[in-house]
Amino acid sequence: MKKAFFSLSVLISLAAFAQNDALKTKASQSADQLETKVIAWRRDFHEHPELGNNEVRTAGIVAKHLQSLGIEVKTGVAKTGVVGILKGGKPGPVVALRADMDGLPVIERTPVPFASKVKSTYNGQQVGVMHACGHDTHVAILMGVAQILSSMKNELKGTVKFIFQPAEEGAPLGETGGAERMVKEGVLQNPQVDVVFGLHINSQTEVGKISYRPGGIMASVNDLKITVKGRSAHAAYPWSSVDPIVVSAQIINNLQSIISRNLNVTENAGVITIGSIHGGNRSNIIPEQVEMLGTVRTLSAEDEKLFIERIKQVATKTAEGAGATAEVLIPYTTHYPVTFNNMALTEKMLPTLQRTAGPGNVQLKAAVTGAEDFSFFQEKVPGLFFFLGGMPKGGNPITAPSHHTPDFFIDESGLTLGVKALMNLTLDYMERPNK
Repeated sequence: MKKAFFSLSVLISLAAFAQNDALKTKASQSADQLETKVIAWRRDFHEHPELGNNEVRTAGIVAKHLQSLGIEVKTGVAKTGVVGILKGGKPGPVVALRADMDGLPVIERTPVPFASKVKSTYNGQQVGVMHACGHDTHVAILMGVAQILSSMKNELKGTVKFIFQPAEEGAPLGETGGAERMVKEGVLQNPQVDVVFGLHINSQTEVGKISYRPGGIMASVNDLKITVKGRSAHAAYPWSSVDPIVVSAQIINNLQSIISRNLNVTENAGVITIGSIHGGNRSNIIPEQVEMLGTVRTLSAEDEKLFIERIKQVATKTAEGAGATAEVLIPYTTHYPVTFNNMALTEKMLPTLQRTAGPGNVQLKAAVTGAEDFSFFQEKVPGLFFFLGGMPKGGNPITAPSHHTPDFFIDESGLTLGVKALMNLTLDYMERPNK
């Protein structure tokens, strides 16, 4: 009797595996058939980019598409965000998939026929607008995933929450936005999300390849403002002054000792960059005050805390030693946590990425000192964020135009792999959710 029961259990399991494999095969074929439409969506979004918190047209197209698929849709999330909820026919976990929608204040220089000619206003200035980071591809990919998964709704073992996020590049001055605002408005609740997946196209990774990293894959970011106050004087009589320009130069140099002497470089990298310095208005006047703006990048919460403490200490004590004062604001306007891939989740889903991309096409990636506000989702639920190749085959990653530049270019033949990756991560996780 026990033997018969065991045999029946094995047969049921084998039947379930066969059914799951058939579902994944069907989904993969659907992705191939949808390639032309995904590319068309991407080109439309690329030609009509919108800045953060102003993605009105993009959000409208997304919402209309999700509604046409019978997906429950909520609009106006974090100002212009769209959230779609697809409830499967069987019980299971809630899987969130995220795509960011905003463009950048960059004038496009690519020769493609769908290049952006859009103009807008950014922080009071007239600017060109371009999808110079590939968010147009992310939106198109997730729209494709939604179409395929909705077509197999009755077979899904759980719920999928599609998050189309505004303002990943940051909200306009005086506004809030992005993933942080979405989290505060409850995007990971009702229903409660169990796990979140996201991808980013990469113009310097070859098409057909995926790169990933367990743990910290992208850095935290804090911007900073340092105000150095001294005593003004005629430049011919510097002994009558407390020169804030000289003090600022000393602070800039001393800040780099945090990287070389306080950071354990065998474990993580870090960056402290002063990108703007303003003081004085004449060659023969030593000014009273200098303002500096900069950015700080770390790859762990511990290093972030260390950097903030040491930056304040170095700046204030260097100024004090020269008879000046320094006020440090960090973060000044922006803070993103480390984009941290849950270790157990990454290990669990790696075979899915490898199966999807094929042998040798999934690569372990070095940590990136750029930042991503996907990290706010990962602070609340386990998450996996990975990079999708967008560089033409045979391209040189050193000379390929980088993100946030006028010549940024993506080979659209890589988009279908993105659709398949997010789709397979969803289906595989639903088969084996975390307990």
